[in-house]
Amino acid sequence: MIVKMKKLTLLCTPTQQKQTLEKLRELKVVHVEHVQAPEGSELDQARNHLLYVQRAREVLTSRPDADPTGKDGDQLVDTVWKLIHKEKELKETLQALEHEHGRITPFGEFDPREIVKLNEGGLFVKLYELPVKDTPEVPDGIAISEISRDKTLIYVLAVSREEFAIPAHEVKLPDRSHSRILHHIEKTKKALEETEIEFQKYAGDKLLVEQVASNAADSVKYLEVQSGMGAEQAVAYLKGFYPVDREDDLIAAAQENGWGYQLEDVDAEDAPPTLLRNPKWVSPIKAALDMIGVVPGYKELDVSALFLIFLSIFFAFIIGDAGYGLLFIGLTLFGKLKTKGNAAAQPGLNLMMVMSAFCVIFGVLTGNYFGIRLESLPAPFQALSSSYMTGKMADGSWNSDLAAKNVMFICFSIGTIHISIAHVWNLIRKINSVACLQDLGWLCCTWMLFGVVLNMVLNIELPTWVTASQLPMLGTGIGLIVLSLVMTKSYFGLVTLALDVINNFVDIISYVRLYAVGAASLAIAQAFNGMAFPEGEAIKFTIGGALILFAGHALNIILGAMGVMVHGIRLNTLEFSSHAGVEWAGIHFNPFKKSNDNL
Repeated sequence: MIVKMKKLTLLCTPTQQKQTLEKLRELKVVHVEHVQAPEGSELDQARNHLLYVQRAREVLTSRPDADPTGKDGDQLVDTVWKLIHKEKELKETLQALEHEHGRITPFGEFDPREIVKLNEGGLFVKLYELPVKDTPEVPDGIAISEISRDKTLIYVLAVSREEFAIPAHEVKLPDRSHSRILHHIEKTKKALEETEIEFQKYAGDKLLVEQVASNAADSVKYLEVQSGMGAEQAVAYLKGFYPVDREDDLIAAAQENGWGYQLEDVDAEDAPPTLLRNPKWVSPIKAALDMIGVVPGYKELDVSALFLIFLSIFFAFIIGDAGYGLLFIGLTLFGKLKTKGNAAAQPGLNLMMVMSAFCVIFGVLTGNYFGIRLESLPAPFQALSSSYMTGKMADGSWNSDLAAKNVMFICFSIGTIHISIAHVWNLIRKINSVACLQDLGWLCCTWMLFGVVLNMVLNIELPTWVTASQLPMLGTGIGLIVLSLVMTKSYFGLVTLALDVINNFVDIISYVRLYAVGAASLAIAQAFNGMAFPEGEAIKFTIGGALILFAGHALNIILGAMGVMVHGIRLNTLEFSSHAGVEWAGIHFNPFKKSNDNL
């Protein structure tokens, strides 16, 4: 459920401003909207300090845990930054040394100082790279000594008693010898190792640095709210939104602290934040919504419950394996055991538990356990499967084509129901407006197009009465849509109507992706099973076979997870949402509070 919001304008004197913001932050009820753009030198310093602390936190977070050092937080951050600068300088030095090493290695070991002395004494010595192909002609009076070569270049030492130049690339003399460069490379690498040891020593202070970063973030947020307030003569004020069920708390705080305030209902021009409060059984979907970073707009539908139900169904179809589902349940239970007391981890684990349960049910019905072929399953597992979804015939054989057709029928049915729910929901919301006729029209079109999909894709012969009613149903649907668009003056919808009908047809067909991805997953599992245990050979355990099974099924699970992200999420956030009018354009309700405070 999307919690109803109201608007707040809060007034105080400039002398009360700091105290007001502190009290308001403790209240944790107001989503502040800046009256003016937050800016100022103090805010800039706070933002820079936050970046400074966050970088130190990132560096320590990437290291394994260690024992805390007991250092002061700010002192620790400064120490880590000194190590960051030191590591950067060492890496730049190492990169330069390795480049120099690669540049002069073809010329072997020599002391550059000796060449400098020869040049100063009137004997000119230079290093050159000559191309193997089309080697330039060396002028008279120049002695050439080849030192080494590769496929494209000849590395030479050129000597003359007069200043000279060869039409080729001259290699600049290094500052030190090859052996000295190697020595400095090893010395720099050792210094980097010592720096890493220093970093690791402070890795045990991650929580302390996290707290420093949290405090820095709170300081930035506070200064943004403060500098974003408006001012009129002797009054400072801020604006924001708050949940209506916290209005009494807000009024009590205003009376206690002497604030002036104005409370207003949200109007059509406002863009309030979205605060979702759902029943406990729906709460797992929060993990999926947070992962993809979306929230419905304040004036849109809260589709959280439907999102959870249909995402679980889509997960079951895409993964489609009872064995995988049981494995996920086991891993989820282990995760819940390891994260006991960590409230932030529970929604994700609960979501995984729900989806895995659906996956097990679907896998049992389709007789899919780690890709083992139906005929190879023990009799009890075969008995649990659905004859409709496995294509089991009266003689006990399995018709895979019939099974595929039946599962695709289920996919199209789910898609039609999913889309229909969106329009029914909108129809109920708009029941007092002529706009509801548009959703009624789309319901007629959707079910008519469902029949077309079954006939065109699955070659299902529909009853005569259904076929006879298709064109009248389509005409009625389009007529209702046109009537609604004209009466609501949404004339642009008339221009795109034909395309919208085609899109409706395509949206229903797109649900076949559930079957396609699930079938591909099954084929991959069976292929790896066949590689591990070739047909016609006695099944026996081998290390190679075990590795093939592990790698193959691990890859299949990863591909399945990607399929859920791409297809399962898409069907909810695109196909369904476009029909439900949900644009996911909401703003998360983010009340003014400290980072570690919970709502």
